[in-house]
Amino acid sequence: MVYTEEWVIARARDAYERGRASFDVRPERTALLVIDMQDEFVRPGWSPYWVPAATRMVPRLRQLIEDCRAASIPVIWTIFDNTHLRLDRPHALRFLPHADTDWRRPGPAEVWAPMGRRSDEALIRKPSYGAFYDTPLDTMLRNLGRDTVIVTGTLTNYCCGTTARQAYERGYKVVFGSDTTATDDESRQEPELAVLRKGFTLVLTAEEITNALNAATTASEDGDRRQSSRKAP
Repeated sequence: MVYTEEWVIARARDAYERGRASFDVRPERTALLVIDMQDEFVRPGWSPYWVPAATRMVPRLRQLIEDCRAASIPVIWTIFDNTHLRLDRPHALRFLPHADTDWRRPGPAEVWAPMGRRSDEALIRKPSYGAFYDTPLDTMLRNLGRDTVIVTGTLTNYCCGTTARQAYERGYKVVFGSDTTATDDESRQEPELAVLRKGFTLVLTAEEITNALNAATTASEDGDRRQSSRKAP
């Protein structure tokens, strides 16, 4: 077969637009990551880093969190904070447009209260975009026996996308919430999803994630019943 330019471009475009990873989502092997749903990004008008799209998607993300809790899936929260006097932060950040305001947090960063984080759910304070960079996240997931992560939160193309790539590189199966992530320029949402869809993650809506979890739970329960019936005298 001769692979023409038209053929390879069409193949790539199809993967960007409609590609779908083939792994199953098993609740007992999965953890939910809620990335940086904190005051400065979600609380309306509170900081120049407010992400209006993140505020709008809060009800949908909160429902997914409740669905994961109901399925006994651990919820792990992260916040972007000034850890270790900023000595663990990549030095190049200070030179980038992302840091071009004089606004400073008035205190330690906190999850936006309406998100409803529970005290028995782990909170990681991270110094950079990716949740695996200089944090205990990888150790925590392995201690929990989880090899799949669902990535949600904000910003899609910064902290969420970086976390998804880092998880992929560490061997995790990654599910990425297409409508439970948000960015500060909504025209950037789909381009980021396209790259993740083709090369890094299974991109699903909140409804699709919940349906996948429910289907896996039902299949597991059916298997348990069949096994129990075979053992019965």
